[in-house]
Amino acid sequence: MSTSTRAAVLVESGRPAPYASSRPLEIMPLTLEAPGPGELLVRVRAAGLCHSDLSVIDGSRLRPLPMALGHEAAGEVVEAGQGAEFAPGDHVVLSFVPACGHCPRCVAGRPALCEPGAAANGSGTLLGGGLRFAAADGARPRHHLGVSAFSEYTVVSARSAVKIDPELPFEIAALFGCAVLTGAGAAFYSAGVSPGDGVAVFGLGGVGLAALLAAKAAGAATLVAVDVVGAKLELARRLGATHTVAGGPDAVEAIREITGGGAEKVVDTTGVVPVLEQAYRATARGGTTVTVGLPDPSRELTLPALSLVAEERTLRGSYLGSCVPRRDVPRFVGMYRAGVLPVDALLSHRLTLDEVNEGFDRLHTGEAVRQVIVM
Repeated sequence: MSTSTRAAVLVESGRPAPYASSRPLEIMPLTLEAPGPGELLVRVRAAGLCHSDLSVIDGSRLRPLPMALGHEAAGEVVEAGQGAEFAPGDHVVLSFVPACGHCPRCVAGRPALCEPGAAANGSGTLLGGGLRFAAADGARPRHHLGVSAFSEYTVVSARSAVKIDPELPFEIAALFGCAVLTGAGAAFYSAGVSPGDGVAVFGLGGVGLAALLAAKAAGAATLVAVDVVGAKLELARRLGATHTVAGGPDAVEAIREITGGGAEKVVDTTGVVPVLEQAYRATARGGTTVTVGLPDPSRELTLPALSLVAEERTLRGSYLGSCVPRRDVPRFVGMYRAGVLPVDALLSHRLTLDEVNEGFDRLHTGEAVRQVIVM
């Protein structure tokens, strides 16, 4: 049986900001086919706005269109397809990498690199290869990263869902689908922050601040927060940064002075290549630089190659925070409830679905930290 929904659909990428005027996302009625085997029909209750969505809107990451956008969400299972290990009424967080569980990367414990999941995400289909949205004119909007969160209802692979405690508010739960997994995972797993480390975080959106909170929880002794927006620097101080540095050409020298020659662990969340180069230069000898941002695919990175050997440096990418969602969503939720990861502080704006374009204006200008559409 099909389900009616309203969704924010991107028909054309590259429209200029302000998005409140150019309206790249059109709110339109769609029909959802019933979930197939191993799939779930989910009522989306909260969905976060992320730079990964914005990169599709502005055209820096090309995806097949039209596409129902959104990839960070929490909701309630309405119907479970055959073989899906969920039941109606289950509360779930949705992950933007549907891990098949069988490919070499999944078997190795690295579901963020699932090969069938990556292929499905690139083609805008569900993990099983199908499309479930249909428009009145016959168009078949694609799925964004297997989630399509900017919709009142969505169909996802059960491999995209993690069951959570129903007492966790949806608007907080949504943050665990991307911002917390990506940022906290980058600090805990990709960078491996240890007690006593000097840590710097470039970019203080939802992902960057989650990384900062995780670095604090891991015992970082010096915690430097870097951004060009003064209000975000102030928030970082309230969340535990020992030092703040204004982003710009002097940031590297400032970090090196604060940390006595460079931070042992540096996390860049901006997706801006010159900022990543700064993050590398701000890293100590023997240290690790981790990048989680998504730059334009045409950009290239230039680094002093000798430093990788002579200084035993590590430059590492991190996708989904190198997390295992079914392990780490419950783990991080537990840390939130214990007061160790106060990620509710990341929630800066609550929106309606009809305000989604205005929300992306705030994200584009850096005004927002994490905005959540509350359905």
